[in-house]
Parts: sequence; C-alpha cells; structure tokens
Amino acid sequence: MLCPVLHLNDPLMEILIYEDLSVGLPQIIRMADFLNINEFLDPLDVPSISGDEYYNKGQLGESIALHTADHFPDLTDIDLVFVGCNEERGNGVRKPSLHSPDAIRREFFQLFQWHDQIKMADLGNVKTGHALKDSYAALKTVIREVTGFGKTIVILGGSHDLTLAQYYAYRENGQTVSAVCIDAKMDLSLEMPQPAEKFLMEMLTAEPNFIKQYNHIGFQSYLVHPEIMQTLDKLRFDCFRTGHVKEQIDEMEPVIRSSHLFSFDISAIANAFAPSNRITPNGFDGEQSCTLMQYAGMSESVNTIGIYGYRATDDRDALTAKQISHMLWYLADGRQKLKTEAKLSDLDSFNQYHTAFNEVQSIFLQSKRTGRWWMQLPEQNYIPCSYNDYIQASKNQIPERWLRAQERS
Repeated sequence: MLCPVLHLNDPLMEILIYEDLSVGLPQIIRMADFLNINEFLDPLDVPSISGDEYYNKGQLGESIALHTADHFPDLTDIDLVFVGCNEERGNGVRKPSLHSPDAIRREFFQLFQWHDQIKMADLGNVKTGHALKDSYAALKTVIREVTGFGKTIVILGGSHDLTLAQYYAYRENGQTVSAVCIDAKMDLSLEMPQPAEKFLMEMLTAEPNFIKQYNHIGFQSYLVHPEIMQTLDKLRFDCFRTGHVKEQIDEMEPVIRSSHLFSFDISAIANAFAPSNRITPNGFDGEQSCTLMQYAGMSESVNTIGIYGYRATDDRDALTAKQISHMLWYLADGRQKLKTEAKLSDLDSFNQYHTAFNEVQSIFLQSKRTGRWWMQLPEQNYIPCSYNDYIQASKNQIPERWLRAQERS
C-alpha cells in the first residue's frame, strides 16, 4: 500500500514521493535523478535570525553558507551541514516550538570563527509532514542525500525520537553502524505512548537490524529501570553513568570516535546550564557537554549528529540556545583537529608501544599530532582506545575495552 509522504508545491513531487506502508517503516522511493533536497526544506529567514543586523567580519553568520529564498548553497567544499527540524509530536507535543532551531542559530551565528579550515552551510528547516512518520521520512531523505555527498550533517531537533531518522538513513543504505546516545534516560519504555520514550526499542531490536554497537553516555540511575541495564549488558552494549563520565570524561573520546551516529538529548545537561531541560536538575555542566561534542567532531566516522530536546519556549535568557551554540562551536573545533590527524598507515606519525598481557601480544599507537590512542586486536586491526587502556596492558591486565571488543566479535 502506497500513500503520499509530503504534499509539496510541485505536483510531480507528490507523485514521486511515497511511503511503502507494507513494510511498516518509512521508505522513500529513490528518484535521485529528479529529486533535489531543497524541496524538503524551508529556507532561512535571515533578517529574523539576525534581528535585521549585519554580521561583523569574523562572525559565523558572515561565513556560513545559507539557504535563503533565492539561494541554495553549493556543498562541494562544505564540511558541516546544519538543518533544523521542528517535529515534536514524538514527545506528545501538538504545538511545537516552531522557532527553536532559529533560536540556536541566533546565538551560534554571533560567535566568532576560529576554524578557517572548516566550511559550514545551513540548509534551513526540514518541512514538517502531515504525520510523524512523514517527518521521519523527510528528515531521513535529507540526511541520506547530504551524507551521500560525503558531508557530516548536524540536526537541530525536535524530540529525541528523530534519532530514528538518522538510523533509517544508514539502514536504507544497508550500512551497519555504531551509535552513541547521550541522554539522562534510556528511551526503551514500551509502556509509554510517546515515541520519544521508546524509540530505542525500534532502533536496537527491529529486524533487519544494522546496529553493530550501541553506547549510552550520561544516564542517571534513578531515571532508569535496573532491568533495562541488565538487558543492554546482555547485548554487549556499553552504558556510562553521568558520575563515571564526569570523573573520566577522556574515556568517552574513544567511545565516540568509533561511532557513526551521534545523538545528544539536552536532558543530559544540568538545568543550571540548560534551563530548557525540565526533566532533571542534574547532569553534565556546560564545559563537559562541549567536550563531548568536540569528541564527535574529532571522529572520522561520525557523520550524523543530532541535538534534541530543545524548546525555545522553555528556555530562560536564551541560556540553553547559547549552550548549544557553544557545543556547535566545539564540534567545529574538533573537526579542525581531525584534519591534522595522520592516517594509521603513516606509522612515522605515531609512537608505537609493544605490550603483552595475559599472554596476548598487542601494539598500542599514540598519535604524535593529537595524543589519541589505538589498540591492536588479535585480528591485527586497530580500535580506538585511551591512555588508561595502555596503562592496564603494561601492568599485564586485560583492558576492559579490549575484552568487550572480543566479546562482541
């Protein structure tokens, strides 16, 4: 059974874009030779965002390529592509905070550009569909097209269930991925009616499944049922409590570096730093949130990034929008650092450390440029690791990261 996904101005588009309901999930029929992603996007109203002011030389608003009513940017040399999505029905919200992505842009565009090697574009906001699944389909199409050009896309969301659109883009390409979600809760509750409370069940258990590894960062124990933790552990998925992350935040760098899909719910940020978070007063502070986003920028494999849960109507003094804008700045900072990193094949750019633990021979590599670490597995391939893993191995102890990688293999 086929039915239209979006009602667009061009009648041809209404004929070409359908959802196949027989498979139960949004599936766009590919018409790549005819479909232009700007048909799914509303252009930016720049005067409204800037307050009718001109940006000064050096500010991001002056350097980011923008999708306006009369211009669609060339993405050829672009590194980071931003899109907004106002869809909040997955969280039970019938009247979305329509200007939330623009509130973030208003703060972000005022920041100063320190990363000349990083080129950015903003494509505006994804059109909201008639039904929630239509918005998933539209966002998925935009994500798939942008990543298909080899670009990293950053979604300024809506509700956290829009992470499904990120996942659908990989699944439709048949790509097995590792995913990271940063969230105070674990959205695996089948008892809750809202998709934002249970979307992980679809992502982690639906067949066919393309999740190779799932990592959850920043959960708060009193918000998570113990049985959920036990289930995820049996699946060899790794979960990191907020307190643990705060104590050793550098241990999250290799976790994020090895991922493809990165999803950040602002409920993980303490209310004092993100007043729009009404779920819990506790969580990461502003600097820790920026550090985690910087790690995403430093990952060569992360190419879809979503920041969800922000509502401008719940914000105070635009502090949450400012916090998110600073996180985006550190994302670009991480991406610029990545450009300086050497390939693993360039061994002269790495310090090599040969170790043996529990009768296992292994090699650790440390980048001379960024200080990051890699660890060799028995199959001779390398996985991201930390300095702490090397210290454990040098003491003839099996690194927990090495052991988990072997269990999953």
